[in-house]
Amino acid sequence: MGLFSNKNKETPKDTNVQNNNCAVKILGSGCAKCNQLEANTIEALKQLNLDTAIEHVTDFSKIASYGVMTTPALIYNDKVIAYGKVLKPDEIVALLKKEGV
Repeated sequence: MGLFSNKNKETPKDTNVQNNNCAVKILGSGCAKCNQLEANTIEALKQLNLDTAIEHVTDFSKIASYGVMTTPALIYNDKVIAYGKVLKPDEIVALLKKEGV
């Protein structure tokens, strides 16, 4: 029974990570445009009343794994929703709503 109990405890942890909306990523080298997209994304999340952690991915091999060749890029639930430009907060809000946030 102990083995089954541990498995059941691990599943809610995974679910909680998804429910906490830890699914927003910014892809980019850390340049001014990437940092601006991150700041605008934070503002958009505030407008949506979401307390979501944002991961800033700077590793070029990880960026390439998303098929992104032009940064900055915005990722939601491992899906590229925008790339190649700095979106305004209202544009990000619209994209996130379109994705079902």
